[in-house]
Amino acid sequence: MCGMCGLLQGAAHWSHAAAGSVQGRRQRLLQIARANRLLKLFRLELHDFHGQSYLLIGPTGASVLVPDFSALWGAAEQLLGRSIDPLAMPWPNDMKAP
Repeated sequence: MCGMCGLLQGAAHWSHAAAGSVQGRRQRLLQIARANRLLKLFRLELHDFHGQSYLLIGPTGASVLVPDFSALWGAAEQLLGRSIDPLAMPWPNDMKAP
């Protein structure tokens, strides 16, 4: 999906933090920080994309626009070129909020 389509995709997904408020922005950044703690195990990094979607960057610098968290693992697999089983991954020991 192109960047413009990502911005105009329509209704918010349930995983999106409430937009337009300081609290909503804070919640979104916390979600991204928590996801990055897991993604770094695969040398992946997630960034906010205009408060509407996410940009996932792979170890080679390639990137994918991710509309919501439900598409995150598929995008990660695409960038890595292999499948990922989130239930069998090495979870960090300290899963406290960042």
